[in-house]
Amino acid sequence: MRCDRLWRGARIATLAPDRPGLGVIENGVVGSRNGRIVLVADECSEVECQADETIECEGRWITPGLIDCHTHLVHGGDRAAEFEQRLAGVSYEAIARAGGGIVSTMRATRAASEDELVAAAARRLDALIGEGVTTVEVKSGYGLNAASELTSLRAARRLERERPVSVTTTYLGAHALPPEFAGDKDSYIDSVIALLPQIADEGLADAVDAFCEGIAFSPAQVARVFAAAKGLGLPVKLHADQLSNLHGAALAASFGALSADHLEYTDAAGAAAMAKAGTVAVLLPGAFYFIRETKLPPVDLFRQHGTRIALATDCNPGTSPLTSLLLTLNMGATLFRLTVEECLAGVTREAARALGRLDEVGTIEVGKYCDLAIWDIERPAELVYRMGFNPLHARVWRGQ
Repeated sequence: MRCDRLWRGARIATLAPDRPGLGVIENGVVGSRNGRIVLVADECSEVECQADETIECEGRWITPGLIDCHTHLVHGGDRAAEFEQRLAGVSYEAIARAGGGIVSTMRATRAASEDELVAAAARRLDALIGEGVTTVEVKSGYGLNAASELTSLRAARRLERERPVSVTTTYLGAHALPPEFAGDKDSYIDSVIALLPQIADEGLADAVDAFCEGIAFSPAQVARVFAAAKGLGLPVKLHADQLSNLHGAALAASFGALSADHLEYTDAAGAAAMAKAGTVAVLLPGAFYFIRETKLPPVDLFRQHGTRIALATDCNPGTSPLTSLLLTLNMGATLFRLTVEECLAGVTREAARALGRLDEVGTIEVGKYCDLAIWDIERPAELVYRMGFNPLHARVWRGQ
């Protein structure tokens, strides 16, 4: 067998589903050719690989490249002033109803050019890349009109051309009601749906998202968007049950959604529906922490029903200005009491599942893209345990 590159002398957490736990190979080798994995084995096996380049890992750990499966990297401005308001006791909902929140970011996003949006998002993306992230999801949702939503999606697509990273894009037109619709949510939903054919034709989005909440859109309005998206062959995902239980998790599951995200108020029926549909529960501890929530997502219900769990930064300007997936791991453990295995699977295998990309990334298996993170650690638990410390030794994207 010929390899372009061979990594040897590594402890490998493959996250392969047919291996127990983290799928560990204690003395392993990984080989790549043309950006794909062609060899994963114990170094003592009889498999041989002639490599153009061999990298000695000297006992370091290799995991799949990390995946941030829920971000809002593309936006204009920031909301530091609102942060001060919340410190003074004003609720997120009150700020939103007063014209702040998502709508304030909308104004800054509409005023920004595509180049400006790309430049700002790239700085946030660089922080994630520096921690071993090789795949990232990027949502629109701050333009809230046709022109700006298209610009945001094009900016998100450009990030993949300007950085060595895989980008999955999501159309989140149903994020908030822009002021020009003056309370007419149904008419705004009409405009969100009207843009879907162009987005599909131009290949600007890999999925369609919505925010199902009292301060956003009703289950019936979300269902209209989802039906239109599915009719165009676009998968869906949902911001669900964050501030109240509108049964968003069950709604997402009824459309076979890739994921439902946030989920603090999800009930047993919602957890069971997600498990049955294969809809991943994406937990976002950065937002929980930043807006000082007290209602924990029902992790025990997800475990009980077999609902898959992923973790993500939810990087956004208002409720989770977080650009560290490593810190997200620690938050998932300390705030939500996830295990080390659940945390690491949540930013690799299950995050890939939440993006519909598990056939390409998320585990170290033959045939998948050779996206790796190589760590100066003694055990995988260090990636979850430490705060403010980055033990990344090397990052590999598509075998390079």
